[in-house]
Amino acid sequence: MENIYNKLVRDNIPNIIKDNGETPITRILSENEYKKELLKKLLEECHELIAAKTSFQILEEAADVFEVLKVISQLEGENINTVMELANQKRLKKGSFTKKIFLEKTIKNIQEK
Repeated sequence: MENIYNKLVRDNIPNIIKDNGETPITRILSENEYKKELLKKLLEECHELIAAKTSFQILEEAADVFEVLKVISQLEGENINTVMELANQKRLKKGSFTKKIFLEKTIKNIQEK
């Protein structure tokens, strides 16, 4: 029986599959494919985070998102510390999300002449 995945997986997954008595069929991605698949993996992990129910599941999926972000930053010639610094700068400029503000709409103010 075959299971088709066609997705980027963590480095140790082929060995885990072998240990489970299956044969993984893999290939090494080109740089362009790798970047595309990393972004798809980020989206996949974000969907899994949204679907998580328990506190542990939420934290586990957040860790997966974090791991993908670390690799993306490395691919861009930086490291996760650069991403963290950019996040700090944005937090200082625009704030965080701790106040639970939900923007419903804006209304353009008409200035009187």
